[in-house]
Amino acid sequence: MASVEQYQNKSGKRYMVRYRKPDGRPTMKRGFPTKGAANAWATKIENAKLDGLYISPSVGRTTVSKIAESWKVRQGHAKASWRTRQESLWRVHVEPAWGRRQVASIKPGEVKDWIAGIDRSASTIADIHSVLVGILDVAIDDRIILTNPARGAKLPKRRHVDHDYLDHRQVVQLANEVSRYPEIVYLLAHSGIRWGEMAALRPRDLLLDEGRISITRSASKVNSDSIIGATKTWERRTVAVPVEVAEMLEPIAKAAAGPNSLLWSRTDGTPLRPPTTTSWFIKAVHRLARPEVDEAGNLLRDENGQLIPTTDFPVLSVHELRHTAASLMIRSGAHVKTVQRQLGHKSATMTLDLYGHLFDDDLGDIADRMGAALRHAREPARVQNVLTDTDD
Repeated sequence: MASVEQYQNKSGKRYMVRYRKPDGRPTMKRGFPTKGAANAWATKIENAKLDGLYISPSVGRTTVSKIAESWKVRQGHAKASWRTRQESLWRVHVEPAWGRRQVASIKPGEVKDWIAGIDRSASTIADIHSVLVGILDVAIDDRIILTNPARGAKLPKRRHVDHDYLDHRQVVQLANEVSRYPEIVYLLAHSGIRWGEMAALRPRDLLLDEGRISITRSASKVNSDSIIGATKTWERRTVAVPVEVAEMLEPIAKAAAGPNSLLWSRTDGTPLRPPTTTSWFIKAVHRLARPEVDEAGNLLRDENGQLIPTTDFPVLSVHELRHTAASLMIRSGAHVKTVQRQLGHKSATMTLDLYGHLFDDDLGDIADRMGAALRHAREPARVQNVLTDTDD
């Protein structure tokens, strides 16, 4: 059992608690101003040992930077691009604020104040916060702390930004306008695959006679290198493409060096990287959308930071071709589960969260179809009623 003893220091009378760790080794904690405070702490320690929740106070003095070393090692299974992003957030945002702090000293209120002071977008703040949460979760796993003071912090809401979708006519416009890779425009806008998935495609992945493409890999940029690894969700899938798109891909596959070579590549043989603001894709979009500029020729933006088109063609990024594909699938009558599988979402819920408003456009069609079915079902009864009236 723990015992309380009095001692004297420069500040006057103080109390210490002598107790044994769960392994039987004796230790103590000093500095209690009153005997009551010492007794309360002693009771807490004894109860923690009985409940298997004891954590040595000295362990809690481990710094966040020290725990971050273990956290980095345990990210080894993750994609290289994701690890690079996480470590960048740690180095730029988390380490300066928390690196030297003893983990047991961190209070939930401090984390909330820190979040409130980060001047970044809501999504970036969420990513930064998740790094601190992940590091402190490692501290829990290693029995350094019992609870995570970063969990439960209120994060800023992500601002909803409406996606831009192209219709079939606009997809053709864009494909005709780009200076290169028109087949990529058609592929992305009619399959919904991600840029990285497209960039990693090989002839062996194409099942063109069946109108199918096997998605097994994804290209990404890690620091200055382009690498090919697993897909974003770590899952393989097969997607459908229209026969017209399959016919565009056939000569490209035949021209490739071999079944395992890339369909498209940069001059150094590495995978294509996502278009930049001065690339072939963005230049074509700007020629079609003609975004608004000021007197000095600078591009103007709306309250959401989006460029303002002066034509009926939206100013969109290459990723919005994926949203376009989802829109075209839904408007063609595709079921939400089909759209989910095509896009590679983890669940239909995720698909509905992103594109549920597009399904709302079908409500009128649903009512019309249900009404037609009801009229058809009632027709025999109406005819029977007419015959009965005639018999009378």
